[in-house]
Amino acid sequence: MSRVAYVNGAYVPLTAARISIQDRGFQFADSIYEVWAVRAGRLFDAAEHMARLWRSLGELRIVAPMSEASLWAVLRETIRRNKVRDGIVYVQVSRGAASRDHVFPSPPVKPTIVITAKNLDQRAIAKRAETGVKVITLPETRWARRDIKSTNLLPNALARQQAKEEGAFEAWFVDADGFVTEGTSSNAFIVTADGVIVTRPLSKDLLHGVTRAALIRVAQERQMRVEERAFSVEEAKSAIEAFISAASNPAVPVIAIAGATIGGGSPGPVAKALRAFYLGA
Repeated sequence: MSRVAYVNGAYVPLTAARISIQDRGFQFADSIYEVWAVRAGRLFDAAEHMARLWRSLGELRIVAPMSEASLWAVLRETIRRNKVRDGIVYVQVSRGAASRDHVFPSPPVKPTIVITAKNLDQRAIAKRAETGVKVITLPETRWARRDIKSTNLLPNALARQQAKEEGAFEAWFVDADGFVTEGTSSNAFIVTADGVIVTRPLSKDLLHGVTRAALIRVAQERQMRVEERAFSVEEAKSAIEAFISAASNPAVPVIAIAGATIGGGSPGPVAKALRAFYLGA
């Protein structure tokens, strides 16, 4: 089946999708994106992802390309046309196409919107959660507004590539004080020896993960202890468990951090339980 993309008001074959070479998303990464997980044909954490998309647009002062109601309709139609049952739907909005200039175009131009959807290999995702993953640590090299879900992702891509080359799945960024911020496309969690789930508090230093928030809520509803505070690489290495969270990878156990084995090299009960609760298993 050929995939379909929504581009600026039209549904087109993915291979025929086009935007202007003067689009500011292409020229300056002057754009934002959002990703929803689709499970059993249903959008997960739907309202929370939409709210974050609207927030990112507002932070970059990009005009919304359509109303929220219209966007919901287009999201669901893109999912339907691509026959996505278990996968993701991706939205990217740029400031639009204009003559290349660092300042915003005046008068404003029409924003560019692109939406795609695809099924994901659920067996590979399940295996990742079953066996656990390894992460490496790297110095923080990104811009100072990581709370905005922008397409300014080159440092993330370079770090993720290094992780792959070192036999790991993810890389955790570490700030100048030695504290973990987050992964290249995930939030980072550890579980201390006394069973406390720890993750860095929200700020401009990290993305305000929707799945992160959902897992914290699930944990608290089940009387699991959660602390939102910074943790160092050394504390992470001494944790009894660690895990990452993202829309397509909720509560995936981490079994090694920067070469140090975590939890005996096997996924722990906290991450397993949170994943099961969150997915309704």
